[in-house]
Amino acid sequence: MRLVGVVIAVLLLVASSSLHAQKKVEIGVLLDYVQISQTDTPNFGLGGRFGYRVHRNVMIEGEVAYGYGVNFNELYRDVSNGDVVAIENTSIGITDGLFGPMISPRHGHLRGFATLKGGFVDFRLSPSLIPYSGVASSVLGIRTSSMNAALYPAAGAEATLGPVGLRLEAGDLIYFNDGAQNNLRITFGPVVRF
Repeated sequence: MRLVGVVIAVLLLVASSSLHAQKKVEIGVLLDYVQISQTDTPNFGLGGRFGYRVHRNVMIEGEVAYGYGVNFNELYRDVSNGDVVAIENTSIGITDGLFGPMISPRHGHLRGFATLKGGFVDFRLSPSLIPYSGVASSVLGIRTSSMNAALYPAAGAEATLGPVGLRLEAGDLIYFNDGAQNNLRITFGPVVRF
């Protein structure tokens, strides 16, 4: 009986050390900052990230972030002459979901990385108070198409101590609404690798 206990303990030790050495999975929580170019608003939010290492230097990642609503002044113009008809206080929030590869070295306590992800950006706007037909909003593109395709090239650094670390990432969240719209995006948060 004692021999069985020793064998099980040795097997668990070997299995856990080999799993720890591979570090195939990474899970993280992130603080998300996006500067929306069409409204010139800074949006802050929270998100989560999951990654799975498919090659020694490549991890496939998926992430979702929810940005809380921020108020801005939305202009309404007369479509016939371009004059400003009204200014309305509007709230805008953002949800983004991105998926793609991250290239980084597998080992080391401080690692740089680069990523290119694709996905979506969904805008949440407060309802318009101006229902007139001859008036157009300054953010009409976002109002008529709140769900937009997105591309996200970024780079950053990750510092780890054992399986726990901190990650800082900055990039250009490009969404496609009346052409490409470039937006600064910065994320920061803890990660756990196992």
